[in-house]
Amino acid sequence: MTNPLIPPADHKPEPEDALPERLARAIALAGPIPVAQFMAAANAHYYGTRDPLGAGGDFTTSPEISQMFGELIGLWCADLWDRAGRPEVHWVELGPGRGTLAADARRAMAKAGLTPTIHFVETSATLRTAQGERVADAQWHDSVDTLPTDRPLIVVANEFFDALPIRQLVRRGEGWHERLVAAQDLLFLPIAGPPVPAEIIPEPLREAEAGSVIEVSPASVAVMRALSARIAAQGGAALIVDYGYEGPAIADTLQAVRGHAYANPFDRPGEQDLSAHVDFTTLAAAAQGAGLAAFGPVTQRDLLGALGIDQRTASLARAHPDRADALLADRNRLMQDMGTLFRALAVARPDWPVPAGYGE
Repeated sequence: MTNPLIPPADHKPEPEDALPERLARAIALAGPIPVAQFMAAANAHYYGTRDPLGAGGDFTTSPEISQMFGELIGLWCADLWDRAGRPEVHWVELGPGRGTLAADARRAMAKAGLTPTIHFVETSATLRTAQGERVADAQWHDSVDTLPTDRPLIVVANEFFDALPIRQLVRRGEGWHERLVAAQDLLFLPIAGPPVPAEIIPEPLREAEAGSVIEVSPASVAVMRALSARIAAQGGAALIVDYGYEGPAIADTLQAVRGHAYANPFDRPGEQDLSAHVDFTTLAAAAQGAGLAAFGPVTQRDLLGALGIDQRTASLARAHPDRADALLADRNRLMQDMGTLFRALAVARPDWPVPAGYGE
């Protein structure tokens, strides 16, 4: 479904210095705003005004590290499609970055006989331009609502849900309070806001110690429900790869990255990437509520290992012996620290096969 806090791709972003001033004015007029509203506005401006990826940007994702990541995701899709009977499908990526994963996955899928139409859910005009350079025939969408309805969907979301806005709830005294963002001139800082009903706090966590933080993401649940409803109606599956945890949990994970280094998430809104760890339990429950089967999450290391990253590394090294050391370094980066930090959740309509990497 459309998120009203995220502008469509044809939205013209404000000048670079306008967002902090606009947020400060809004706070001065109406009072502190929820963390979710601050995060949504900051990320909409951030992604709408730049390509944040790579050495010249703020962070690097797995598809930008090695072609092997996208190729193995493509093989995952092709294997699932083959065992489902080779139906005509649409291939969808949520938040496709530069289109690198899609280009690598498409190449691997084509070798297996899968040549689907490609659909990108992307609101940034800047990133749409980069994606078009790699996948020129892609079809773009502002939300999952406009995805086609005539075929099953095979969906990939790599580091998509972590950028969706979260609410933060803080334990104070005898109750829980929404964390808000206040402003002093152009300095933004978190404060405790009004109390929230105890019923919205997971029961095992209600008596947590003072200072504890719980994060919930209604925006993520809304997207997952909308996507799952489509898959339930049309057939298909989705693979979600992100950093996260299996909730409910005490977790204060809101973070900012600028220039490949961590920063204060309340500094310079719109000039740095804001993200939070993903609660895979909540996403799985949203999918199951729509009638889908959920698998995992498993670690990225386990998934890529099951899909044959070691064999692919060796194959590429034989074909390009001058790159053998670099290929091994890239493999290790995907499988070591990122391999345990990142997890992969798969969901599918129950009449589809169990996805590769998740057993039988």
